Amino acid sequence: MKVLVTGSSGFIGQHVCETLLEAGHDIYGLDLVPPKKDSREQGFHKCDLLDKDQTKNVVRSCKPDVVVHLAARTDLAEKTNIEGYAVNNIGTLNLIEAVTGVNSVQRCIFTSTQLVCRVGHVPSSDHDFCPSTLYGESKVLMEKAIREQRGGVSGWCIVRPTTVWGPGMSGHYQRFFRMVQQGRYFHVGWKPLWKSYGYVGNIAYQFGKLIEAPLDRIHQKVFYLADYEPISLRSWADGLQRAFGARSISTVPERLAKLAGTAGDAINYLGFRNFPFNSFRLNNILTEYQFDLAETERICGSLPCTMEQGIAETVRWIQASERYLRPG
Repeated sequence: MKVLVTGSSGFIGQHVCETLLEAGHDIYGLDLVPPKKDSREQGFHKCDLLDKDQTKNVVRSCKPDVVVHLAARTDLAEKTNIEGYAVNNIGTLNLIEAVTGVNSVQRCIFTSTQLVCRVGHVPSSDHDFCPSTLYGESKVLMEKAIREQRGGVSGWCIVRPTTVWGPGMSGHYQRFFRMVQQGRYFHVGWKPLWKSYGYVGNIAYQFGKLIEAPLDRIHQKVFYLADYEPISLRSWADGLQRAFGARSISTVPERLAKLAGTAGDAINYLGFRNFPFNSFRLNNILTEYQFDLAETERICGSLPCTMEQGIAETVRWIQASERYLRPG
């Protein structure tokens, strides 16, 4: 099949393109950023989804059978202006309009996020929204627009990746790994803290299976994407520590960590925004979340990578990046 991947140069997008290429599909990328030099995409199109005419021209020229829509602004930096996330909802509307006029497109997979609900809230239905960030709110608007426009094609679904980690991840997530590597990370309390995380190789595999699944099994449905078994934050961090050969991770009582979080809030307030520990991050650490992935598993089947394999690949990538950046 011919597959157009928007956001093809992004973290998940690169892995999706590689997975689909290995499966024998023809891949066309759309992004504001060119792909890596060793990319095997059939064709790359530099395009801003906020440019309606440009988006139409790209879709018409590619004539894809499938569109995987990953392009988005995904940071949480905006606090007051949701227009900063216009590509998430307006850009998606432009893409829907573009594919509506191209008969070759048989299905679209639209990428949303678990953050259409606040962290820790497990929705009672696909329409149960309670975002706590403007990013999450922009994705709610996106999902509503997709349903109102019926996806623009005969077959579509929405996917909500949870926390995704692995080679190529952003600096925000790398910080956690490097803190473990440098012996600066500590466990908070003695609970395992179960979370539905997803290794990026498994997420890309799930995208591939959703592309190939019978249309009636995915049409108008919402799928959470993550590893089927939740990860214990304690076990995950300990696994990283062993893979790095770093010093053992110590445990700080929860009450003491909360005092440290409050102190971090004060340091952030004084202008030191990059101070790595505050109440917001502590709450994210302590909040457990597990999603029902039964339907995703029925469609996609067994995943290719275990947590231990994902840790090994990610540690190798980080160490290779360090060797590349080291002078001499």
